[in-house]
Amino acid sequence: MNFDAINKMSEQYLTSMYQKNKVQTTVGSIGFYSALSTKATEKTEGMSFKEMLKSKYPKAYYNVMDTSKIDAALWGRTDYPFDKYFKEPADQSVLDWKPTGPQPPMLDPKVQAKIGSTLGKTAIVIPPELEEKMNEDPELAKKVMERIDNFIGKYYRPGANQGFLITFDENGEINHSCITSESFSVSSSEYKDAQRARREKRAQYERIAEAHAMEQKLLQKKLLAAYEAMRFFGM
Repeated sequence: MNFDAINKMSEQYLTSMYQKNKVQTTVGSIGFYSALSTKATEKTEGMSFKEMLKSKYPKAYYNVMDTSKIDAALWGRTDYPFDKYFKEPADQSVLDWKPTGPQPPMLDPKVQAKIGSTLGKTAIVIPPELEEKMNEDPELAKKVMERIDNFIGKYYRPGANQGFLITFDENGEINHSCITSESFSVSSSEYKDAQRARREKRAQYERIAEAHAMEQKLLQKKLLAAYEAMRFFGM
């Protein structure tokens, strides 16, 4: 077994985990709210969800629409009209959008123009059923707000010009999302694929590291046994 290769892979894995934790800590410490919100209100009693959202993200676009029937395959296309949600009120026809041709490349001028129109903006979409539930249950409204904060906090990159689109289902869970940045956009379906690939790669490194640790233990046992044998025979 090539221990040098294993050691190198193990070090790379540990380094990547350290850098990941360091980045997450940095994002939390600088306070991404300063870049996405000009005002945050701690006192939320008696406020509707929309008022709560606008108090923290004054420029956020808020729309009440049911996006649950939108197919994930359509949501993941480069020509899906994400930009339509960055209006208030949004055009309801976006819920019935269907492609009229092959998916254009990311660098297509129309795709780039669509992405550019969302940069530096935030859009939240809530279905009517959820809005009604939150009006009756302030704690649920706070949980939904926390999910918005956590999502943006997780993917916000300091200094980056990004756009965030987050939609919810009737139970207050995120069902679709899209993050745009200069020259590219990433939909929720692409994030799931990327996260799955990272989990598989991490599991592979962990298996290699574990095998390396077992090899080291066996080697130590053999060396100890050889040493004890030499002592027994007076060598």
